[in-house]
This record gives sequence, structure tokens and C-alpha cells, in this order.
Amino acid sequence: MMLPAVFAEDDLAQRFVAGIDEVLAPLHNVLDCLDAYFTPSLAPADFTRWLGSWVGAETDGPETSGRAAAPVGHDVPGTAPTAPSAGGPQDTEATAALRAAVNAAVRLHRIRGTRRGLSEAVRLAFGVEPEISESGAAGWDAAPLGPVPGESRPHLHVTVRLPDPGPAAEHRLERLVAAARPAHMPYTVHVTSAERTSDR
Repeated sequence: MMLPAVFAEDDLAQRFVAGIDEVLAPLHNVLDCLDAYFTPSLAPADFTRWLGSWVGAETDGPETSGRAAAPVGHDVPGTAPTAPSAGGPQDTEATAALRAAVNAAVRLHRIRGTRRGLSEAVRLAFGVEPEISESGAAGWDAAPLGPVPGESRPHLHVTVRLPDPGPAAEHRLERLVAAARPAHMPYTVHVTSAERTSDR
């Protein structure tokens, strides 16, 4: 902190101002970088999780396996290489998924209650494409009084295939589908193991 010339050589004034500098410098640093705190790809992971609570994002991270998450850009033995994503170079897979979920939250709210919105919400949460079957349909007919498309009894079924599903995966999928489905729609969910192919 710059002092007027009359105080520049005063030892007490210098030490007093240095103490204030030490207290206020972190605050100034945060304010200088404030826009980065509200950008999911740049914000610290804990602050990004808090942002997720603001926008109602699914922030539990991917549950594609029970293994510990590795930093993005680093390979885990026995798995395919992990592609780098926006955020810090040391972001774990879970942190990268958290940033993606917060980035997508507003867009997902626009399509909530649709098949596309449900599919994207499940993909962001689990890292795989879900299999969705439903009773609804749309169609047209040039003649009046044509057959009504879809089924008379509403239903929705979501299946997720994970490489190594954990015990909590089905409960989490049920909670996610309950939040993202059309409000009136009865639903069922199923989590199963993905098909494994032998390496030759």
C-alpha cells in the first residue's frame, strides 16, 4: 500500500499498513478474480459444487465404477485413457463431471420432462447413454379419426449399463429419473452390468 511521503519513512506507519495489507490482500485477490469463481470451468471444485446447488445440478459425480477417481489426463490401469476436459489439469474424473453438470444445468432445465432431457441428465450423472422406453408417441394421418399413437397405459423405463455398477447406483438412478421425468409418468429403473468383450 502506497503511503503519503510524510509517512513513507515512519516505522510505525509502515508496520501498521503492512498488517492491514496482509489481512486485505486475500480479499482483493478474490475480488480481482471474481468472474472466474462464477465460471464452472475455472472455479475451485468446492465452489463449483456450491454453484451446482444454486442451479439444481446433479453434482454427485459419475458412478461408472467403484474405483477411486484418477486425475483427468492420467490413465488408470485396465481402463481406456481419460480425455482431458475443461478445468484444471489435475481435475479428477468426478470434478470434470461436476463442472460439466453445472455448465449444462440451465440448458437441462429448459428440456426437463422430455426424453432428450432425461437422457442427457442420466448421461451426465453416469457417463453412459441410457436405454429409455416409454409409452408416448406422435404421428399424423391424412384421414380423420385415425389411430391414436402410443400406448393407452403410460409408462417409462430407464436402463443403465455400467462396467461395474455399485450398490447405490440403482437408488441414484431412481432419484434422478424421478426428478427429470414428466410429473405424471409412472416409471421403473434398472441398472445392469455392461457386456464385456474379451481382449485378444
